[in-house]
Amino acid sequence: MKKQHRAMINLFYVPAIILFVVFVVYPFLQGIRLSFTNWNGYSQTMKYVGLKNYIRLFQDANVKTALINTLIYGIMSTVIQNILGLAYALFLNINFKGRTVVRTIIYMPVMIAPLIMGYIMYFFFQYDGGAINDILIALGMEPADLLVNSGAAIAIIVIVNSIQFVGVAMVIYLAGLQNIPAMYYEAAMLDGATFWDRFKHVTLPLLMPAISSSTILNLIGGLKLFDLIMALTSGGPGFSTHSLSTLVTNQYFSAQSAGYASAIGIVSFLLIMVISNVVTGYFDKKEVDTQ
Repeated sequence: MKKQHRAMINLFYVPAIILFVVFVVYPFLQGIRLSFTNWNGYSQTMKYVGLKNYIRLFQDANVKTALINTLIYGIMSTVIQNILGLAYALFLNINFKGRTVVRTIIYMPVMIAPLIMGYIMYFFFQYDGGAINDILIALGMEPADLLVNSGAAIAIIVIVNSIQFVGVAMVIYLAGLQNIPAMYYEAAMLDGATFWDRFKHVTLPLLMPAISSSTILNLIGGLKLFDLIMALTSGGPGFSTHSLSTLVTNQYFSAQSAGYASAIGIVSFLLIMVISNVVTGYFDKKEVDTQ
C-alpha cells in the first residue's frame, strides 16, 4: 500500500516536470545549439560556425561594458537593498501604531511591474518635462540630462531597482527577526550587552539564513536586470548602460544576430549560476546552528 501511495504521489510531479522540460530545459538546449550557428533569427537556414560566436564574445568591447554593468547592477543593488531592508526590518520589528501601514507602503513598489516602474521613473528623469528638471528650473537652476550621462544613468538604474525591491529584503529580514527567541536578547542584556553588542553577536549571526536568502534573491535579480534598463535608457547612450540581458535582445532583434545573442545568453546564465553558487556556499559556512 505504501508503494502504491508513493507512486500516486509521484504522479503529481509529472505535469510540473513536463512544463519544466518544455519551457525551460528545451529552450535552454536550443539556445546552446543556436550559439554555435550564424542564425539571424529570421532565416530558415543557418550554418554552424563552431566557437566563432564565443571567440567574438570575448573580443567584443560592448560585451565587456555590459558585463561590468551587470556586475554593478547586481552587486550594488544587493548591497543597497540588504542594508535598507535590514534597517527597515529592525525599525518595523518594534511595536508601534501604524507599522502595518508603513510595511505596506515600503512593500508596494514590489507589486509594480519593473517595466511600468521604469516608465514611471522615466518621467521623473527625462530632460524635457521631467519632474526633476521642472524643480531645478523652478529653483533657477539649469536642467540636467541625467539619462544621457552614462555614469548618472547607471546610478539611477541601481537606485530605482534597489528602492523598488527593498520590500522583498524587508519581509525576509522581518521573518528572520521574529524567529529569533527573546531569551537570547534577555541573556545578553543580563550580561550588560549594549544594543550594538546584541546586534553584532546575537541578531546578525542568527539572521544569517535570512541574509543568505535575501542576498541570493536580490543578487540574481540584479544580475539579470532587463525591464528597468529598457524602460529608462534602452541600453544607451550607445551601449553604455546595457546589461548582458539587454544586450542579448539588442543583438537578436536590432543586429539580427541570434546565434551571437544565444552565446551571450549562455555566458550570462553561467555567470549568474557561478556567482550565486559561490555566494550560497559562503553563507552556508556562516550559518549558526541553534539546535
